[in-house]
This record gives sequence, C-alpha cells and structure tokens, in this order.
Amino acid sequence: MSQAKTGLFTETSLRQRPTINPRLYQAMDMLYMPLVELQSHLVQELAENPFLELLDADDDEGDESDEESPEDDEIDWDELMLGDDPEGPRSSYEPREYLEPIIVNARNLRDHLTDQLGLLQLGERQQRIAEEIVGNIDDAGILSCTLEEVAAGVSDEQPEGGVLAEVEEVLRLVQSLDPPGVGARDLRECLLIQLDRLERDDSLAFRVVDCHFDALVGRRWQEIAELLGISPREVQDVADEVAKLDPKPGRRYSDDPDEYVIPDLAVEMIGGEYIVFVNDAGLPRLRLSQSYREVVADRANFVGRNKEFIANKLNGAQWLIQAIEQRRQTMLRVMRFIVAKQADFFEKGVQHLRPLTLREVADHIKMAESTVSRVTHDKYVQTPAGVHPLRFFFSAGLPTVTGTDISTRGVQALVANLVADEDPQKPLSDQAIVNLLKSEGIKIARRTVAKYRDQLGILSARMRKRF
Repeated sequence: MSQAKTGLFTETSLRQRPTINPRLYQAMDMLYMPLVELQSHLVQELAENPFLELLDADDDEGDESDEESPEDDEIDWDELMLGDDPEGPRSSYEPREYLEPIIVNARNLRDHLTDQLGLLQLGERQQRIAEEIVGNIDDAGILSCTLEEVAAGVSDEQPEGGVLAEVEEVLRLVQSLDPPGVGARDLRECLLIQLDRLERDDSLAFRVVDCHFDALVGRRWQEIAELLGISPREVQDVADEVAKLDPKPGRRYSDDPDEYVIPDLAVEMIGGEYIVFVNDAGLPRLRLSQSYREVVADRANFVGRNKEFIANKLNGAQWLIQAIEQRRQTMLRVMRFIVAKQADFFEKGVQHLRPLTLREVADHIKMAESTVSRVTHDKYVQTPAGVHPLRFFFSAGLPTVTGTDISTRGVQALVANLVADEDPQKPLSDQAIVNLLKSEGIKIARRTVAKYRDQLGILSARMRKRF
C-alpha cells in the first residue's frame, strides 16, 4: 500500500474576486448626501483640486464644447489618466467627515437663568445652592434631581432638615425666574407655578390641577365634576385653559439649532403635466480649469511626481463632474417614476396615495435597491401639495374590494379626516371607524385602526368625548 508524500507545494491558479473602486464609495456618498451636505462637499473639492474651477453664469458652455483648442487635440487624456502604472491610476479619494455648521455663540436655558441670578441679592451660600439647582435643570426646564441631592452637592455632611429647608427656599427663588414654570419638580408643580404667575391661584383651574391632577391627566371629567359639584362641561373648560400652559417652559431656550428643509427636487404643473426638476441652482457649477489645461498641454510637465500629481487631480476632477451629473440623472429618474406612480396623490390628495416600495422603483429604473434607498435618504421634494420627504411616497398597502391596494398612509389620512368630522359629543369608536372604512371598500382590522390612531396621536373615543 502506497503512502502519501508530505511536504510543501506551490500552486498557481487564476480566480476572479470582485473589488470595489474607492471612487464607487465616493459616488455612493454623494448620492446619499442631501443638498446642503453636497454643497459643502463640492466647495471642499473646489478648494483642494486645482483642476476644478467655478463656471460663471455668464460663461457659454456650448461655445466651449464646440470649439476645442489645438492643445486639447494634442493631449492624450487616456494616456495621462492611466499612465504606465500597472495598478492603474491612484485614487485621490479619502474618507471625509462632513460637519454640520453650528451656532457658536448660542445661549441656552442655563445661561439665561445664570444671568438672572446675577441680578438677585444672594449671599455666597445661597448663590452656591442656586447654581447647583440651575445645573440640575434639564432642557425642558424641570429640576431633574431631588432636594436631598442638591443639598448633598453643596454640603460635605449628611443633609439635615435645616439644610433642606434652605435649599427649598432657594428653589422658590429660582422658580420665580423667567420662563414661568422653570425649576418645577414635576409637571403638576410646573402648571401651578404658571397659574400663580398669571394670578390664577384662586381659580378653579388651580384647584383642579392642585387636588385632582391625576384625574385631569386621565380626562376623567365626570369624576372631577362629581367631586367638585360642577358640570363636566366646566371641567372641560378648565382642561382647555390648562392646555394653553407650557409643559416644557425651558424648550424655548433650547440650544438645538433650527433645522430648515431645502428641497432637493421640485415638481411643477406645466402645460397640463407634472414636470420634475432638480433644485441644483445653489450648487457650485464646476468645470476643468482652463489655466491648468495649458499646464497639461506642456509635455515637459509629465515627469516624476508632476505626472503623478497631474494624473490624480485631473482624474479626480473629471470623475467628480461626471458623478454630479450621474447623481442628478438618477434622482430625476427616481422622482419621475414616483410622480407617474402617485399621479392620484398630486391630483386628489394624500388619501389617494398608492402602495410603493423601493424594490418597485429599483426594478423600473434598472438599478439596485440600495441605490434607490440612497436617493431617497433625507431628501425632500417641493410639490403643489407641499414639501414632503421622498420617503413619504413609500408605504405598504391594504386591500380593497375592487382588488386594488391603498397606501397605509392614505388610510391614516382617512382615519384622521373621519375623526376631524365626527360629532364631539358622540366620537367614533375604533369599530365605528372600521365600519366606515369598509363601506368605502377598505378591508381593515380594528387593531390596525387603533395602531394608526396611536401613530397619529389621536386619543381614544372615551377621551375625545366632549360634553
């Protein structure tokens, strides 16, 4: 019987292994970016790549493309970009961190309260306690710790009754500051402080919030009415008054910057049909630099590091210009299909949205589903029906008796309309809404109606009832 030989052997084989060009990563990033981020990215590229320059509005691109200079004809662009490096051109792509602009000198709630403390005649210890309290007030304006914890923060010893009384006294001073309700320990105290500042401390509203807060939150009008010997309608009037108060008084001084939506796309009715535009008027319009074309035309520059630098920058500039146009065309194709698919929405409203998935769009435009997902990420479109995120047009569907499906978003809009038009003295139950939707041919379960109602922030029928 023969024995197998052992040892080290070498073997050469050919196999295919997919690799992703770093340029593809950058292209995917650009497709993912909303308009504001893309603007910042292009400005950064313009500063780093000397082969890029801004195209002025007065420049005539048509003349430039029709009349090529003799130097352009003599340049072998393919040879320059590929060079004789066996590994191909070196990519100038590097991962970048895109930073969102922030307001440097923004003032928050603590700054506002600290300024007011400086106007009070406080002793050194009172000042220390007040600063400890202010430091523990959250962004909503509510004190986020107990008085014992405040006392422990200003005292090296175990807090005693005298220390707690001193802390509570200073807390009352903090609660007298602007905005009304700041420094409260819970929602009930916050509302009571605001009513007191409005000189409503002897009102029915103050009494209800002070003594029957849990029943008020639970909208148990009948229970409160029986306890106070008044009508349920009077209790509802009190609830309406309390609803005008601010449950989070500190949020007006939030240091979160305001977010403004800049639509990436626009849809307009022109000549009886909806036309899609890319909102790229604010984007820098780039082209290859004319001065650096002249540098490239001189073959004496194509040596050593000069050639490597020129090849990398020129390759990056041409690719970037192509990538911008590819992004633009991809967004147009996606939005045009959405407009065609959701034509009833543009004509009749949100109740007529049709079910739509990313896969359906991807199959139509012959692209990957991940590409469509990047196109729709954090991007908005301005339409005759308002500004909507692109994700607004995508949702699952529910069957109807006609055999077609209706978008879940459209069903939610129908539920909201039914509740808005109901008799407040006889609000619609979930089952009643189910029956009304079925009468319009929509098959839906009661638990689904309850889920949609919760998502819309609509209370149950019992809590919506008015006397």
